[in-house]
Amino acid sequence: MAPASEFTPFPGLPSEPEVLIETPRFSWVKWRADGRVDFISPVPCPYNYGCIPGHQADDGDPLDVVVLGPRLSRGTRVKVPVVGVVDFIDAGRGDPKVICSASPMSAGERAGVERFFSVYALFKRGLHRVRGQVPDTRFRGWLAGPFGEPRTR
Repeated sequence: MAPASEFTPFPGLPSEPEVLIETPRFSWVKWRADGRVDFISPVPCPYNYGCIPGHQADDGDPLDVVVLGPRLSRGTRVKVPVVGVVDFIDAGRGDPKVICSASPMSAGERAGVERFFSVYALFKRGLHRVRGQVPDTRFRGWLAGPFGEPRTR
């Protein structure tokens, strides 16, 4: 497996960043980076969802991170190796998701991440429509990861 640093297409992003957990695994509430509720999900999130403070995505928010593994409490800060990066567009802007895990990602975990972000894109499109917006929101696959060479955009 290639070093994690090869999976990070963001300048200055460490191969083992400090992640702030905003939405614990199995939570129904999706929190925003500023601490406000973004939405309440019809299903619980199967992953710990958070951000890397100090690193921004194209949407201006902190860079999103999914941490695989056991549930972590909201507000927890943890250093976890990067194992891949998902290419995601939200409201027409680049909103990549860094995938972190203390162990290598299995084929089942990879498939689970792909399913999650495919369904998440559908849900977010619906949420945008309800909010009176009709933006481009979609999962575009992997930017980089342990199952092949990093692709270019």
